[in-house]
Amino acid sequence: MKQKTIKTEFLPGGEKRQEMLEQVPKYLTSPGLQANKHVFCTDILKMTETEYLEALNKATNGGLVASVWN
Repeated sequence: MKQKTIKTEFLPGGEKRQEMLEQVPKYLTSPGLQANKHVFCTDILKMTETEYLEALNKATNGGLVASVWN
């Protein structure tokens, strides 16, 4: 079975990268294991940890940052 790969325009530096990053918070709030979503985002989508944490913070409406500071 051939492994699917992401199109180059969605990889870092691609012209549609920002469009993809804006859709990730919606994906993170969908049902499923967060660990699996983390692996998908970092390994398949090639997101940095910073990009992932920013998306997770957007998905929780700032709850991630608030939980760290309070």
